[in-house]
Amino acid sequence: MNFFTKAFKTTILFLALLPAFSYAQLNGSYILSGQVNDDAGHPLIGSTVSIKGTTNGTSTDTLGRFSLTTNAKLPYTLIFTAVGFKPQEFLIKNVNSALNIQLVSQSLLINEVVVTASRKEEKLLRSPVAIEKLDIKALKQSPGASFYDALENVKGVQMTTTSLTLKVPNTRGFNSPNNFRFMQLVDGVDMQSATLGVPLGNAIGPTELDIASVEITPGAAAALYGTNALNGLANLITKDPFKYQGLSFYHRTGVNHVDGIGIRPSVITEDAFRYAKAFNNKFAFKINASYMQGEDWQSNTQLDQNPGNLKTANPAYPELTGAANAAYDGWNKYGDDALAGSNTVVIKGITVNGVARPNLTVARTGYNEVDLVDPKVSNLKFDAALAYNLTPTTQLSYSYRIGRMDGVFQRGNKIALNGAIVQNHKVELKGKDFLVRGYVSLENTGDSYNVKPLADNLDLNHASNSAWGTLYKNALTAYANANGGLTSANLVAATQAARTAADAGRVEPGTQAFNDLKNTIIGINNWDIKSSLIPNAPVTGGAALVQQSRMYNGEAQWDLTDKVKVFDLLVGADARVYQIIPDGNNFVDFSRPITERNTPLSDGSFGSDVYYKKFGGFAQITKTFFDEKLKLFGSVRLDYNPYFDPKFTPRLAAVYSVNEDHNFRFTFQNGYRFPALFEALSYVNNGRVKRVGSLDFINDGLGYLGNSYTQASVATFNAAVNAAPGSASGTDATALANRNLLQVADLPRARPEQITSYEVGYKGILADNKVFVDIDAYTNTYNGFLGQIQVYVPNGVTVGSDAAVLAMLDINRDPTTATANNAASLGQSRYRVYTNAKNTYHNYGSSAGISYNFYKRYTISGNASFNKMKGQDAADIFVTGFNTPEWSGNVSFGNREVVKNVGFNIVYKWQQAYLWESPLVTGTVPAISTVDAQVTFKVPVYNATFKVGGTNLFNKRYIQYAGGPTIGGLYYASVTLDGLLSK
Repeated sequence: MNFFTKAFKTTILFLALLPAFSYAQLNGSYILSGQVNDDAGHPLIGSTVSIKGTTNGTSTDTLGRFSLTTNAKLPYTLIFTAVGFKPQEFLIKNVNSALNIQLVSQSLLINEVVVTASRKEEKLLRSPVAIEKLDIKALKQSPGASFYDALENVKGVQMTTTSLTLKVPNTRGFNSPNNFRFMQLVDGVDMQSATLGVPLGNAIGPTELDIASVEITPGAAAALYGTNALNGLANLITKDPFKYQGLSFYHRTGVNHVDGIGIRPSVITEDAFRYAKAFNNKFAFKINASYMQGEDWQSNTQLDQNPGNLKTANPAYPELTGAANAAYDGWNKYGDDALAGSNTVVIKGITVNGVARPNLTVARTGYNEVDLVDPKVSNLKFDAALAYNLTPTTQLSYSYRIGRMDGVFQRGNKIALNGAIVQNHKVELKGKDFLVRGYVSLENTGDSYNVKPLADNLDLNHASNSAWGTLYKNALTAYANANGGLTSANLVAATQAARTAADAGRVEPGTQAFNDLKNTIIGINNWDIKSSLIPNAPVTGGAALVQQSRMYNGEAQWDLTDKVKVFDLLVGADARVYQIIPDGNNFVDFSRPITERNTPLSDGSFGSDVYYKKFGGFAQITKTFFDEKLKLFGSVRLDYNPYFDPKFTPRLAAVYSVNEDHNFRFTFQNGYRFPALFEALSYVNNGRVKRVGSLDFINDGLGYLGNSYTQASVATFNAAVNAAPGSASGTDATALANRNLLQVADLPRARPEQITSYEVGYKGILADNKVFVDIDAYTNTYNGFLGQIQVYVPNGVTVGSDAAVLAMLDINRDPTTATANNAASLGQSRYRVYTNAKNTYHNYGSSAGISYNFYKRYTISGNASFNKMKGQDAADIFVTGFNTPEWSGNVSFGNREVVKNVGFNIVYKWQQAYLWESPLVTGTVPAISTVDAQVTFKVPVYNATFKVGGTNLFNKRYIQYAGGPTIGGLYYASVTLDGLLSK
């Protein structure tokens, strides 16, 4: 027997005897071991064990056993936690015997600790602001198909689903699919995609197996988190590789589109794995990966947002209403943008029943979204982390995260994501009283494209607007000649025949010609619609979304409580730099001449990179009085952006605890929000309408700030001009007679958006720990609200002049030649500008939640939220879009273990109908009423959990926002194998 054989056998014998020892000396360290059971005496698998105030921690194996290597000095406190059980602390004075711990089951979150509200640990009940926490138990009990769906059931949260792969939460009003006012963090990393302008928390965030908890703070959090957290934030916290070790697998198979409307029933699959391992409580790593694929929810609402009675349509043609509307502008149709005054032609000289009618506005036919976007979507996620404990209280870690996704989201227009990739690298040094973190986020949009210019250029490849208008007019005249003139009886048929004739030869969905042309257009990185000036010109405009950027973020915080002693003091600072690579369509090099910004250089680039920066710092003081019954919070933050003056953000809060079970709070907060990257620096080259950022220098040479008319007034002006009878319709004389209808925009210089918020609330435990109550009420005031307004700039002339008035006419005219009725005109340039509202906006609301553990482990919970915006005395320059139902809520009923290893949960959700306003679609979102449910079955011997459930069980199709996808039932079955190889 050689030396190596002896050594191997000795090692095996040592490992076999190791569990029998309660501790062993290891280079100054020792092993602490024991057993954790539930209140029935059964082993608790996966419960966590940690030494209070240190980075030391581990988890129990399949037999409820744990072992923890530490060199902590005695005495110290061990903290035991498990899903569905009350946390327990145990004082360790010596290590001469193994521990045997029994945890007491708990159905309500009444002893939870949160970190998001104050950036340091504190009891949930004594948080100074409204905060909701979903732990692993709540996430697993959710009937949603993924853990992220559980956020929809949180009190006060409004979820916007833009795609299977993309969900955007919001709280307290002013919702949008690219929500700049609600921050999403994953382990401290901001998930807001800079250049895409949309939060990607569920697209590149944690997998189903690695999520530990979610904390949501509704309302302003800018005093501690900076200028993005104006409406609130969600903090997604992943599992510590020291505490959650082992190998885990997850698989889900589901089906949606079960009614076959618009798309066949489709299978959704998701697979994930996680592996984590720790070595002697010094070094640990974890790896996560997941892949989801399916057929997306489709946006195919065919409602008309420009009905015939509107001025932007044809109120003088009552025959052309409903399906016959010649100026139809569908919710989910593009290229027919009559409401925005784009993609329309004006037909003059129409006589019906022998009487001259005003000009007829006709929208181009356009294409439906379902024909432009592939419903197949997928989401690939991977992340890895390394952690090293330098000391028992100090940890150095590195993490890498990457996500690749398809799907659809809405910015100003719908964006079809195809292989978009976002990566981030994070390095963090964390100690008992300090934290230093740095990360970089990298974006690449892959083969993504903008849906609107795709539709525009598909139509324009067939014919320019003027050429198409001529075809339409000729066909209408031919129909009239063949049928004895136009009459009220045949006008519908005549206009339909004219459209068919004008569209003859255009590519149609489902044909190879359509697919080939579509692929050509989405491969062109130039959205200019130059072909609109040339009849039957080949495609010169594209739809490709080519964006790349980097975001660098550094931050630090230091808890000085031990040094100050008089009060708790927390200070911090952060810096962020965005680096954007100009693409010629969304972001440009502003140092280049205006005429060259969208033209590539000889090296293929569009100029030098663009940088956008902001810096900030904060200090927070906390002090308790009256035997810790009263806790006062005071914080102040300073933020600086080189384009704006520095802004101070204060927060004052008080929490009064009558006793541990009854806690009242009051909070005052002020907050500022600098324009997000897209709001500040965009230069979107989108055909006839250019979307531009809010910074002053972008206006140089364009003139939209001080030399423009509002879109609404131009629409009213043209409606009046076109409504004139007979030969007067559309003439210069009629235009000049209606010049007073034009309103000069007079846009203000950009400034940060400001919020002032007051909040009161109560958290309490009643009925011998069986009832948990959480109530809050708030009022917000927004000053300088940031939004978009479309304006028209008269080319080469000044607003107010006759030439500027004539430039606003919709009728196509030669830029150099005058006619008998119309002067020459250089026309107009259209801009959609990010700017500040002139009015001050007030909204207020309240939410209440209650959970009742009424019998054994049976729990019923419910919450309701009320949100309201105060009306305005005068119209603003743009519509702010409160976009929030007045009343919403849900009720759940469940038991995580109704019989041994079997649990269930049922959730009923509802919300009122409400008005959704956006530059793309404005309309009413109908009321929503759905039922979700799930049943779980555990097989402990195999560490397996089976889950069967469904969302929207009765398949009541609904939309969450105007222009968004129609969501139906989703039914699924999943299996999770957890904690394998944990020891």
